Formats: sequence, C-alpha cells, structure tokens
Amino acid sequence: MALSSQKGIVITIPVLVLSVSAAAIFLFFLLSSLSSSPCTCPPSNPDSTLTTTAAVVTGGTVVAEVVDRRISVSRDDIEWVKDQIRANGLHMQDNVLRKGINPRTRAQQLEDLNNFKGISHYEGSEANNHTALPCPGELLVEEHHSNYGEPWAGGRDVFEFLAESSRLTANSHVLEIGCGTLRVGLHFIRYLKPEHFHCLERDKLSLMAAFRYELPSQGLLHKRPLIVRGEDMDFTKFGSDVMYDLIYASAVFLHMPDKLVWVGLERLVSRLKPYDGRIFVSHNIKFCSRLGGDECTKRLGSLGLENLGKHTHDSLLFNHYEIWFEFRRSKA
Repeated sequence: MALSSQKGIVITIPVLVLSVSAAAIFLFFLLSSLSSSPCTCPPSNPDSTLTTTAAVVTGGTVVAEVVDRRISVSRDDIEWVKDQIRANGLHMQDNVLRKGINPRTRAQQLEDLNNFKGISHYEGSEANNHTALPCPGELLVEEHHSNYGEPWAGGRDVFEFLAESSRLTANSHVLEIGCGTLRVGLHFIRYLKPEHFHCLERDKLSLMAAFRYELPSQGLLHKRPLIVRGEDMDFTKFGSDVMYDLIYASAVFLHMPDKLVWVGLERLVSRLKPYDGRIFVSHNIKFCSRLGGDECTKRLGSLGLENLGKHTHDSLLFNHYEIWFEFRRSKA
C-alpha cells in the first residue's frame, strides 16, 4: 500500500514506519544524553556557590573555565574555619596573639622609617630614593587604617552587603560618595572590570593613601578606578555617558548639610539605572526624615526616587551591625 501526495511523490507504508521508528530512537538517545549530563540550572540552595564560565586560552586552545563568583562566605566556609581552629587546638580566650621576631608598634615602625629612611636603604652615592612610588611613612605603617570609626576589616562587610543587595556583576558600574582611603572601595575595584568604579572624595590625605599605598600594595593599579577630588556634589568629571548600577554613601551624608545632600540626589538620579539601579545610604536619612514623613516621600517622588526601606547587616568578624536605606529610580 502506498500514499500519494499532490506532487506525485509516493510514500510506501514500510518506509513511513521505518522513518517514524528512526525518529523515535534518535529522540530516545537525545533525551538520555541530556538527562545524564550535569545540570547547569541555577542552584536551588541559596547558600551554594554561584559560578560563571570564562573562556581561557591554553596552548592555543580555547577551553572553558568555571570561575567562582561568590561574594560572601558560605555556611560551609564558616564551618570549615571552625573545624581548622578546633583541629589545631586554638581557643580564642586561651591563646594570646604574640608578635614576631622584631615586635614594634606602629609608632616605633614610623620612627625607624623616619630615622633610617627605610628598612634596608641605599647609602653613599646611591642614597637617592629609588622608590617608584615614594610613600609617606605614615601610610607604610598603615596609620590611615585607624582613621575611621570601625575596624578596617568592616570594609568587606559593607562590600558584601551592597554587592549582593544590588545584584552586582563584574560589568556593573559603581559610584561611591566619599570613598576615603578605599576601606570599602578596594573590594569593589577588585571585583569590577577596569574603570567601572568611580568615587568622589574631598579629603587630600585620604586620596594620598588611596593612590600612593592602597592601590599599589593591593595590585589594583591596572583596574584604573576613577577617583576624583571634589566637594559640593559636583559629578561632572565622571562624564555624562555612564549609568550606575549602584551609588552608595557610607556615613557621609551624616556630615553634610541637608540642602547639599538633596542637590547631590537631584544630580545623580538621572545617572542611576531606572528600576534596577540602587542608591544605598548608611546609618540614617535625617536629610529626608527631618522634612516629615509625607513631605520626604513627596520630595523623593519629585526626583523620581522611591524609598524601598531599611536593612541591617551583621559583620562577619566583630559584633556589629550596620543600617542601610535603599532607594531606586522609579521613573525611566
């Protein structure tokens, strides 16, 4: 028996049966191979590691490399550290941190640097400074790490909270208002692509610490962050073509007149990505709440901003939490 089409092509029943059978067999093997391959779906466990795939050239061949994109530590990480501490017989209260072979305070280190022009230094005809980036002794002993109200380690806590809350990627653009000596900024600079971290900072000594010590010592000069000295919320030096995924101010608006804060927000709202972009302000928003609840909401709305509420974030290393207020641009 045969089937005829309008164009005169004849298909016999046996051929039709064989074609259907072959298609079924092919589909069976295809489904089997898919079910046996590793799943590339997003992990259902929110505490599991997030990964991306990067192309790496090895011996002239492009291979795929899985890159860990986790920002904060996992529960497994913390348990592993605790296990190592127990396995080595360490106890927080019983063990006293001992200094090294040549124990000196920061003040003593600074005195040595000033008196001897360095640790091992050139003398005689070679006494000229051979340093590529001459650095003040106060920076070399890291006195600037004590210039802020929290331990230097707290910068990592801030980075983790802001990066994860704003769903940051390496391709995101970030602006910090008042980055100081890069206690927080270093982590963003390391995570982001070159030139994607911007900062406006008014203090000359803080900027000196950032440029002459932190960026070189952390191997981050190649990231080319755009750090500009300025005040009065003047962002013109950052250009007009960048749209920010995250803008944040950590304990900065507390020290500024309310009027100037509002000027800054008005200038920045058009630079924030609509809906997905975020502005985070730490500690309090008295510049807003002092107006009164309704008036504050109206003024934010007139700028195209929406207050998404208050968050608290615990430190990993010391008994401390920080309060953050989140805003988004509600109009395109």
